[in-house]
Amino acid sequence: MIKVAVAGCAGRMGSAVVDAVTAADDMEVVCGIDPHGTESEGAFPVFASVAEALDAVDADVLVDFTQPSVVAGNLAVALPAGVDCVVGTTGLSNETLEQLAADAAPGTCLFYAPNFTTGAVLMMEFAKAAAPYFPEAEVIEYHHCNKKDAPSGTALRTAEIIAKARAPRVSEAPGRETEIAGAEGARGALVEGVPVHSVRSMGFVASQEVIFGSLGQTLTIRHDSWDRTSYMPGVLLGIRSVGERDGLIVGLESFMN
Repeated sequence: MIKVAVAGCAGRMGSAVVDAVTAADDMEVVCGIDPHGTESEGAFPVFASVAEALDAVDADVLVDFTQPSVVAGNLAVALPAGVDCVVGTTGLSNETLEQLAADAAPGTCLFYAPNFTTGAVLMMEFAKAAAPYFPEAEVIEYHHCNKKDAPSGTALRTAEIIAKARAPRVSEAPGRETEIAGAEGARGALVEGVPVHSVRSMGFVASQEVIFGSLGQTLTIRHDSWDRTSYMPGVLLGIRSVGERDGLIVGLESFMN
């Protein structure tokens, strides 16, 4: 039985993780971690911090769906303690992830997934395959209005994959130099040369489209998540897989083969 601690257990994603882990027959929630949570969240204790939780319970895996401002601190406690981490909180730089993994106890795994839905992973794989054949590419991502970071981790990861796959080709489309005064940012954020645009609105959970263009044609790859349950199979796959790995692993595709 895999013993799971859930950081952010009182939030929407954290609550979905608690339900998914509870329903699985090979794992259990041993505690929640959330300064806004109470023990009424479920049949397990809830602590205000990771340090308090790990002092009180024995956990194999920490699942973190918190906020960009606190996730690094949570991992900095759990990884040196030998607790494998499954992280869905975005906003961490590659440099931060690498440093956190370097400080982990031997044999401990830090698994970071910009997106836990299988469809989003396939979208990025399709984008990787298309990138060498199109001189232009742009990413538009749509999320709910309460998302704490922009662009999303999925959009950043997608742009990085496109840039690497099409190198040394670079875009020839007009960029920031064409933005008019008072409308700076109209061409989006440049992520390794790929424009990324973030939409925040009620009505969305998480959607993203990648638009490729070449002479006389466009190709659009789009993925939509309409419910947070779409993330749960990927989260459970991560929980089941980290015990067999160590070091830093980025992307659900690492476990999907």
